[in-house]
Amino acid sequence: MRQALILFLMLLLAPVTARAGGAAFIINSAGASISVVDMTTQQEVKRIPVLREPHHLVLSPDGKSLLVGDTAGNEMLFLDPATGAIQKRLTVADPYQLGFSPNGRFLTVAGLARNQIDVYDAASMKLLKRFPVVSTPSHIAYAPDSGAAYITLQDSDRLIGIDLKTLGVLWNQPVGKTPAGVLWLNGKLLVADMGTDYVAQVDPADGKVVAKIPTGKGAHNLFLSPDRKILWVNNRAGGTTVSLDAATLKPLRSYAIPGGPDDIDFAPDGRLWITRRWAEKVAVLDPATGSYQTVAVGRSPHGLFLNPKAPAPVP
Repeated sequence: MRQALILFLMLLLAPVTARAGGAAFIINSAGASISVVDMTTQQEVKRIPVLREPHHLVLSPDGKSLLVGDTAGNEMLFLDPATGAIQKRLTVADPYQLGFSPNGRFLTVAGLARNQIDVYDAASMKLLKRFPVVSTPSHIAYAPDSGAAYITLQDSDRLIGIDLKTLGVLWNQPVGKTPAGVLWLNGKLLVADMGTDYVAQVDPADGKVVAKIPTGKGAHNLFLSPDRKILWVNNRAGGTTVSLDAATLKPLRSYAIPGGPDDIDFAPDGRLWITRRWAEKVAVLDPATGSYQTVAVGRSPHGLFLNPKAPAPVP
């Protein structure tokens, strides 16, 4: 009895380790679902079914909703970014890729299958204008002042600039074979040309390519680190993730990430979460050591979003 009492008191007085929590949302494009992963345990805790084929997601400007585009289902899901609870569903034509302008006024939707770009009023979700294009609009970037949107057109090897003040086309220029990811950086546009081994640097004034930065086979998407010091490029065909100095665009290091690395999000601990389209897994990369851990998710993981401030998700 005395020993049991001592053990009870020891347990009562022992320090309690708080669970850090945090939720990761992974879009399973071929699995018609969204995996919700506990960022602390790196275990999937539940899956949210969608209609047919989701690809990308974006946080609303007020931070209250996570928008998920189900492109083949012609539906936009609004999720609670903390719990994953479905807030509402909205019929939207072919929402393959989506992004809010920096000022939060516009929502641009790239309809890859329908060859159209839709510009919405973000507050009301009223369609302001539809731009028919040739062909397969893919990724989206904005000018910092929200005056223009830039969308890659994969199968026509071009980049289109849209004036968001007049809702007219600024230019439509060739930028390299099968352009995918696009990013505004230091006054220029960077375009990952998936059919090549480089990222094209483009002048936003006229859409002309001014330089080519080799990164690896199948340069697919690119992301700027939270401190804006490092540019990360995923080379999907080559199975590598490459870091470059954001100021000089000089390569720093290459990491082997097999299975078609695609999208990236950044955790507060400095690690990168990277979806692997052909592996049904997410890599959690430590850039200091080059090692990564693996998180099992659904088929063809694509877009992802990390919410480290969310409570630990529950099944």
